[in-house]
Amino acid sequence: MTDSPKKSPIIVAQDLACGYDGVPIMEHLNFSIDPGEIFFVIGGSGCGKSTLLRHLIGLQPAIAGDVQIFGQSFTKASVEERRGLLKHFGVLYQGSALWSSLTLAENIMLPLEEYTDLSKKERQDVACLKLSQVGLTGYADYYPSEISGGMKKRAGLARALSLDPAIVFFDEPSAGLDPITSRELDELIQKVSRDQGTTCVIVSHELASIFSIGDRVILLEKQARTIIAEGPPKDLAQHSTDPRVLEFLHRGDIAPT
Repeated sequence: MTDSPKKSPIIVAQDLACGYDGVPIMEHLNFSIDPGEIFFVIGGSGCGKSTLLRHLIGLQPAIAGDVQIFGQSFTKASVEERRGLLKHFGVLYQGSALWSSLTLAENIMLPLEEYTDLSKKERQDVACLKLSQVGLTGYADYYPSEISGGMKKRAGLARALSLDPAIVFFDEPSAGLDPITSRELDELIQKVSRDQGTTCVIVSHELASIFSIGDRVILLEKQARTIIAEGPPKDLAQHSTDPRVLEFLHRGDIAPT
């Protein structure tokens, strides 16, 4: 029996420098993300996790280096090429970023209006389907103010999934959620990855989520201004000899098993 060929990475960062106004916060970032992985970007507050995410999704230009998506440079892509790549992205922002004046269905329909030629009825059907996938059947006509924080996260994920993206980026998805709701969201992310083959890139410092669903992580460190560890989180917690890695992964009451 021969091993099946390894798939090419879906995202590759090459000597990437991230920051603002030409001043780097993180430098010499080199990593790749495989198709279907649940990949965490972790580290303490202020280390540059969300800044890196902004660079990966094109909200902030790279100071140096390159980000490749599907083997194509996203950093150096033309406006038209970048628009084509963006159709394969979904993003769940930290605050869900739902439009308060729109119903949940109308929020989900926004990317469909921007990137597809679907009729209004077809867009409505997709919105209802996506809401059902995240456990919000029957909530299409609700406004964000009428649902809980956990439900807003689910609705935000439904919108992120509206175009059936190959990659979904998450910025601190568990922020502000109680432990039970956070665990339910983790299970939903895992289900999306497993059932649809979606690559999930998650910025987080929540150890429960990292150990529960993370396939691999990169650990950013503020003083080093780069990646100080990469690999499966449980392996790093059990076998790393770097005190900075052990301090981060063994804090609190969460112990990897």
